[in-house]
Amino acid sequence: MQKNIMSKTTLAQSLGIARATLYYHSRMEQKDWELKCRMEALLREHPAYGSRSIRDAFGIGRQRARRVMRKYGIKPYRRRGRKHKKIKRISEHYPNLLKTTMPAYPHHIWVADFTELWWKHHWIYVATVMDLYTREILGVAVSLRKGAQLTVQALGNALMHYPHPTMFHSDNGREYDAHALVGILNQCGIQISRIHPGCPWENGYQESFYGKFKIDLGDPARFRLLGELVAEIYKTIWTYNNTRIHSALKMPPKVFARQYQLAA
Repeated sequence: MQKNIMSKTTLAQSLGIARATLYYHSRMEQKDWELKCRMEALLREHPAYGSRSIRDAFGIGRQRARRVMRKYGIKPYRRRGRKHKKIKRISEHYPNLLKTTMPAYPHHIWVADFTELWWKHHWIYVATVMDLYTREILGVAVSLRKGAQLTVQALGNALMHYPHPTMFHSDNGREYDAHALVGILNQCGIQISRIHPGCPWENGYQESFYGKFKIDLGDPARFRLLGELVAEIYKTIWTYNNTRIHSALKMPPKVFARQYQLAA
């Protein structure tokens, strides 16, 4: 029986791209990734450096510096007020494996984080898991409380529907340092990668996503019921995955993932 195999020409036409694109692997990605790693190392020494200072330090054009910073969600640290912060106790320190590892295929590296929304005198917490290669949001959890239950639920949601990744990258918060979450990762044989303490830009991919997500979601206060807000959260993430053009991919993440699968 003859298999229904789509030719490269037909595939390219259906995706609206040039046929050569299916065979092209840009060296620019590797250069951008190497510059990103250099920027993160520089910011560990000088957290307040912006695109101008990075330009001067590396002797590159400011336009390139800004483009790479936007691409990977890198932002200088801005101190706000004199708020006292307790020193977090981390049960075990893990290296930032993204300093030496660039995402090479879907489900190679997942990154995770959570954010908060203010609604009717309550904080609503949203945790997500993102595939770093396709930028697709794979797991989502929404809760009135933050903690391990929130992050474990988002991770479990992703693991239930997608192949296990090689690596899982997050910050050092207690939500990701919890025994339950670390235990799941170890049981699945997934390498753990963490940002350096006090370096949030090392997980800028999720930071960048949440910035756009909150703009697309709009003011949470417009919803009368919590269920309406939660439904809009999931709808906004669905739109991000399926129809919203990602600036780094030039297409929605789901379309990019499908293109990779068809071309493989």
